[in-house]
Amino acid sequence: MPNVPSYPQLPPISLSRQLSGLSNPAFHIEDDPTSARSSASSRLSVHPAVNVEDVDSVGGGHRRHIRQILTPQDPNLKTLTVPRVSKASRQSKVADKEKNLHSQSEDDDEEETETAVRAWPSQSSILSGDDGLKERPASSASQASYVVNERLQELVKMFKERTERAKEKLIDPDDSDDDSPTASQPASPEREMEEQQPQSRLCCKVTPPRWIRALLQYRFPSSIDPFTNLVYVLWLFFVTLAWNWNVWLIPMRWAFPYQTPSNIYLWLLADYLCDLIYILDIMVFQPRLQFVRGGDIVFDKKDMRKNYMKTFRFKMDVISLVPLELFYFKTGINPLLRFPRLLKVMSFFEFNDRLEAILTKAYVYRVIRTTSYLLYCLHCNACLFYWISAYEGLGSTKWVYDGKGNSYIRCYYFAVKTLITIGGLPEPTTLFEIIFQLINYFVGVFAFSIMIGQMRDVVGAATSGQTYYRACMDNTVKYMASYRIPKDVQNRVKTWYNYTWQSQGMLDEQELLVQLPDKMRLDIAVDVNYDIVSKVSLFQGCDRQMIFDMLKSLRSVVYLPGDYVCKKGEVGREMYIIKAGEVQVVGGPDGKTVFVTLKSGSVFGEISLLAVGGGNRRTANVVAHGFANLFILDKKDLNEILVHYPESQKLLRKKASF
Repeated sequence: MPNVPSYPQLPPISLSRQLSGLSNPAFHIEDDPTSARSSASSRLSVHPAVNVEDVDSVGGGHRRHIRQILTPQDPNLKTLTVPRVSKASRQSKVADKEKNLHSQSEDDDEEETETAVRAWPSQSSILSGDDGLKERPASSASQASYVVNERLQELVKMFKERTERAKEKLIDPDDSDDDSPTASQPASPEREMEEQQPQSRLCCKVTPPRWIRALLQYRFPSSIDPFTNLVYVLWLFFVTLAWNWNVWLIPMRWAFPYQTPSNIYLWLLADYLCDLIYILDIMVFQPRLQFVRGGDIVFDKKDMRKNYMKTFRFKMDVISLVPLELFYFKTGINPLLRFPRLLKVMSFFEFNDRLEAILTKAYVYRVIRTTSYLLYCLHCNACLFYWISAYEGLGSTKWVYDGKGNSYIRCYYFAVKTLITIGGLPEPTTLFEIIFQLINYFVGVFAFSIMIGQMRDVVGAATSGQTYYRACMDNTVKYMASYRIPKDVQNRVKTWYNYTWQSQGMLDEQELLVQLPDKMRLDIAVDVNYDIVSKVSLFQGCDRQMIFDMLKSLRSVVYLPGDYVCKKGEVGREMYIIKAGEVQVVGGPDGKTVFVTLKSGSVFGEISLLAVGGGNRRTANVVAHGFANLFILDKKDLNEILVHYPESQKLLRKKASF
């Protein structure tokens, strides 16, 4: 049987001192044979006992170190004896381990932890004294010893794992005590699912929308540019809404019986919300507006606040918040006491200017704003008509409102018929009614004519470009008709006008940019044309500033299908860069053989433009294949540019010679 020593004679050794050794619930160390004898039957039914003794004695260096076994007096007691090293040797090993903790190998740890273990099936099978070794017990005893041996191997394995964990704990003291023996056992599937569910709940985070995150991350600026800051334009929109609330509803609440005790709190809530917007505009936004002083933009908070307090707008804003509502306690809730809120009209006009500056089609908003002016005049007239009707008595005469139907709609209908002078109104009977009607007619005539004239100006400004295009085309057609130009030529001219207007929205781009400063024209030209010109192989390697100067001299021209861009033999005065479309180089006996097709980004005509000594004749015919939009660079403009860039001039002439 494995791990069973075969000693011929092993005398029992009894130690007077208390033995120290390993302790485990599966094994019990007994020093008193009588106590072991009394509880043997109860303990052996569960686990066998283990006696641990010192093997290496300190004294007697000449003696041979042999393993010692304690034999209980009870022959039926089954125990395991685990020999162990002496205390002195164990202390020396611990000291060495502390010194060489990180350099010690795992083999040394195994030698230290795996102590010599010997197991016997029964202590009665070993001879005591001079009796010698008896024969091994029967098959039942062998089976018991086999079970004990397996149990002992499990114990050694647990000791080894425990030592490894202790070593890892010494190396990394930050580890928690989760590495217990039970942690090495696989967890049940139910427990794993219970552990994963809280983690999944913790990992699921609600991501707010992008506009909410941008709003949370927004920091209010210390200064505001009133011309380019979109947040300020948005704030002006809210201020304009508050102003329109007061402008439209103050006269309506004063004239019509829409403000009742049941809904008075809702009206007051809306009023005070508008007042809060007014206060925030005065305290937060207006003192932060940048301004120009001596050509410099001022960003200082104190200077911006002082500048706002010196303006006329500040005085109007303060007057608009005069708390006349304190008279509510004496006169009751009268909406006319909020009339100063209408003085914040400058915010409304500023919002119009800022909104028109950022809109691509500002004329649409101008039309809407002009229409709203007319509607507001009708609104005020309807309020006055109802107030007069209520003053004289509803239905008292044929001219006043009779009190039937929706009061506001019927009074508004009367105002429309009066101001637009449609007619069909009942005749006024009293002097007050006649005077009011006369004033209505005069105001209606002037107001309506002013609105019509302003509407015409708005629509005319919106269509000024198209009007100019129509005028040019009509004058050209008239000119061709007077000189009896052939129809096919006239049709080609009309086609050019139509295609140029539809593709560019204008007939000549230079007329639009000529009013701008030179620096701004350069910025626009770089943004529009630099990507195309920079890809041209002819200009690669040239000075970057030379290309910028050349961009300002480019002219955009549209060619119709079949138009000759240049002909062979003619004097070359321009160079062409294809912006959009295609052109073909043709020739041959019939003049229709296509040699090559040039596409967007290609250059032609540079040989005649850069040639010196009179070699500026065109060397080929170039025909537009479909509609082609070309950039044209004049020779005079190019020479004026190359004077300042001699290195680029040499490079261009060298490329043109090949």
